[in-house]
Amino acid sequence: MQFPHTRKRRLRKNQSIRNLAAEHTLTANDLIWPVFILDGFNGSEQIASMPGVSRMSVDLLIDKLEGLVTKGLNAVALFPVVDKAFKSDDASEAWNPEGLVQKAVKSLKSKFPELLVITDVALDPYTSHGQDGIINDQGEILNDVTIRALVMQAQSHADAGADIVAPSDMMDGRIGEIREAFENKKRHNTAILAYSAKYASVFYGPFRDAVGSAANLGKSSKETYQMNPANAREAIDEINMDIEEGADMIMIKPGMPYLDIIKTAKEYFNVPICAYQVSGEYAMLQSAINNGFLDEKGAIMESLLCFKRAGCDAILTYYADRVINWLSDT
Repeated sequence: MQFPHTRKRRLRKNQSIRNLAAEHTLTANDLIWPVFILDGFNGSEQIASMPGVSRMSVDLLIDKLEGLVTKGLNAVALFPVVDKAFKSDDASEAWNPEGLVQKAVKSLKSKFPELLVITDVALDPYTSHGQDGIINDQGEILNDVTIRALVMQAQSHADAGADIVAPSDMMDGRIGEIREAFENKKRHNTAILAYSAKYASVFYGPFRDAVGSAANLGKSSKETYQMNPANAREAIDEINMDIEEGADMIMIKPGMPYLDIIKTAKEYFNVPICAYQVSGEYAMLQSAINNGFLDEKGAIMESLLCFKRAGCDAILTYYADRVINWLSDT
């Protein structure tokens, strides 16, 4: 039997032709670096459940960003590690104009005016109970009361100079309220990246260790407001509502276990689609890398390319600093 004239292997015979025929590529423009920030000066703490990732004070972050921005890093996302003394039931520290995030935004924008600074709009780092919302005596998350707090938090971030605010709380209706507040304050150019399809996932465990909310949360869950991992079509409703309320971009979280949601969202919506390669994904990959089970660069780059293939326009990844350096060397 003769082979057909079409041989797909012709386009795979060497790296040059594989590059030419590649449907997707990963660049520095695709990456957002999530960082855990501490108050104070010259402070750094290793995160046991995320080997290779540290909490750091803003001065050390600025030092690290010097080289990364030069090499093409466009965006960072800030996640505060809040001292217990500033945690409360009403999370009022979240909108303190002299709070950790607000001061960090001012410092970063002063040093790197072109760097996109993204802030997390959520109350869990600031609540004494570790939930993303304000609760009543029965432990119920109060949706509309929480939204009022989120609006104040988002406004304080915008006032500090944040380019993009990213509500990650999953309260119903919060995008519309934040957008209306921005318009009323004539903050027309502050973008909203909505965590529209954020699932109640076990893959967030190391992140909660990193920001210090795990102990506060205890055995409680976030299943009454974050999405059920069993659901896919519901994500389309969530994304659509956030876009209609004024979101400029949307986030899907976690990332790799939810590539189907990313792909569907890309097919349905004409806004930038972001995904978060979350702490649990990082911990799994890094543990395998550290044990010699996976090649470091190969595993990381392949995982991120899969996000691009599924439809991501941007990826939050703790590997962004490493990848930026690799890309600049090619």
